[in-house]
Formats: sequence, C-alpha cells, structure tokens
Amino acid sequence: MKKEAEFTLSCPLPIAEYPTIQQAHGGGGTLMHQLIEKVFVAAFGDDSVESRHDAARFDLPEGSLAFTTDSFVVKPLFFPGGNIGSLAIHGTVNDLSAAGAQPLYLSAGFILEEGLPMESLWAIVTSMRHAADEAGVKIVTGDTKVVERGKGDGVYINTSGVGVIPPGIRIHPDRIRPGDVLLVNGDLGRHGSAIMAAREDLGFASTIETDSAALNGLVTALLEAGIDVHCIRDLTRGGLGSALNELAETADVGVEVDENTIRVRDDVQALCEVLGLDPLYVANEGRMVIIVPEAEAQRALEIMRTVVTGEDSFVCGKVTDSDRGIVLLKTGLGSKRVLSMLSGEQLPRIC
Repeated sequence: MKKEAEFTLSCPLPIAEYPTIQQAHGGGGTLMHQLIEKVFVAAFGDDSVESRHDAARFDLPEGSLAFTTDSFVVKPLFFPGGNIGSLAIHGTVNDLSAAGAQPLYLSAGFILEEGLPMESLWAIVTSMRHAADEAGVKIVTGDTKVVERGKGDGVYINTSGVGVIPPGIRIHPDRIRPGDVLLVNGDLGRHGSAIMAAREDLGFASTIETDSAALNGLVTALLEAGIDVHCIRDLTRGGLGSALNELAETADVGVEVDENTIRVRDDVQALCEVLGLDPLYVANEGRMVIIVPEAEAQRALEIMRTVVTGEDSFVCGKVTDSDRGIVLLKTGLGSKRVLSMLSGEQLPRIC
C-alpha cells in the first residue's frame, strides 16, 4: 500500500538490518529493546507522560472513571481506508464515547508473529499514533510479545482505554423510554464490506472504504449542547440489527425501524447481495445509534450534522411501549417484519 511505504521512510529502526520481526528470547534482549525503543517509544512516546516504567502515571479530571478493553484480529491487516492499528484506536475510543466518557489514555498490547515485515509494523504503529492524535488521546503504556512464525497472523492488538464521564452525565440502556428517537450518524455496512472485499480469496475488485473513525467529537458536541442523551451503542459486530435487539431486550422496550430512512450505499448493497448478507447486520466501525427524547431529536440531528463524522446523520426509528424486547422493521411496502438477533457472526475477523 502507498500509505505503508510513506510511513516506512521515517522508521527509526534500521529496516535493512531488521527487515522482519524476529524472536527475542527471554523478552529482554538487545533485539526486543531496540524494537521497543526504536518503534513503539518513537511512535507513542510523549514527554508529558512518565515512561519506561512498569506502569504509566497520569492525572484525571473530575468525574466518573470509564474503562474499556478490546482485542483486534482483523484479516487482512491492511484494508481500504485503514488498518488494524487505526481500527484499534477508533474501536476503543468509541467504546468509551458510547458511555459518555471523554477518552484520555490508552494502552496497546501487541502479539507479533515472527516474520512480520518491519515496514508493516511501522505502518501500523504510525497509523495508531495518527488516529490517537486525531482523537485527542494518548497511548501511555503497552506490551509486546513475539510468537512463532505461523502462529499469529502477523499481529494481534489489544487496546484498553481510560476516560472520564463528566458530572451529571449518565448514558445507559435503562434510561431508554417509549417515544425516544433513534439517530444514526451515517450509512451502514461499509466496514464489514470493505474487509470482505479486500480478502484475496474472494477476488472482489472494490473501492469500498471502511467507515472506521473516532466518534468522541460527535458525542462531545451533543453533550456540550445540553442534549439529554439517553443511550448510545456503537454498531460494530452484528451491525444495527444486533445492537437494537440488545437494547430492546435490556431496556424492555419495543423498537420500530423505518427501512425508508436507512442509508446503505449502492456498492455496499450490491456486495451484500452477492455474498448473501443483510447490511443491517454488517459491522461498522464509525457508526453509532444515539437515542434521545423525541422533543430533542431534531436539535440533536442538526448538531450531529455539523460534525464531520455525523454529516450524513439520519433518524432511523423510534422506541415503543409495545412488542417489548422485539425490533420491528417497517418495510418500504408498509408492512412490518421482525428483525431478530443474529444467530451467528456474519463476517469473521472483521475487527
């Protein structure tokens, strides 16, 4: 990829000397030391945070603490619009944002496979730093392990995140009420479609790019405007359909979705039809469903559309007090059908 080549040019580790990841037995040898100092510290180091110690120390503003962790095993590692590194940052930032937290600090753990090209590793960590900078978060601690060739699919990444929920903010499924309106910040199904199209064994030629993005700015805009956000759920594995089923069951409410308002790009719809997939259940990495009171829905929608990651926001449905625990889709023909919980994972290894 062109982006990877550009990142590689500035890698401080002499790639000609260390072209691939190699085993560093015992974990404390010269090779591992150079990998940490020349790659990870070079990419993530920050003078404002104490480093080279067993734990990072940092100060937190007033509020409630939010903490999350996630692991990323996407295949392929690089895909149109992103890679496993940027995906890891976006995913963890969005998990914190969905709780109403301001994401602040992240950890990053790497399981590296022996033989991984150093250019690829540098491209991944550089994209992580770029994604973190864009989201306004810092990567302050981490860990690195190397496994034998053929045992790790190149690299797996675990990221954990810490954020602070401002006083007076409570975003939770138990706040969902009949009459609430469902808002989504853009078209659906792009991330999962981009991953599937990029897999060589499927042989698709596609220009679909992932929707992967950090959404903390979108959530912050709503909260700073005083919108009473009842609940947020990011639409990752299982897509919109699975997320709404989880919320309907947890909150013991009914949900009605309008098919006419849901946005799916034509190329995504076409790919899903070829693969026999429903885009309502395809993963997204830059999309959220945001649930607000009906009286505030229009203002919330207008605010969302002022943010880059929410320019194409739309109303997708409403919460009802009937058919509790069930999600109904109002079709373009005016009939209704049940959107049931997905009984398996449609797309493996998409995040």
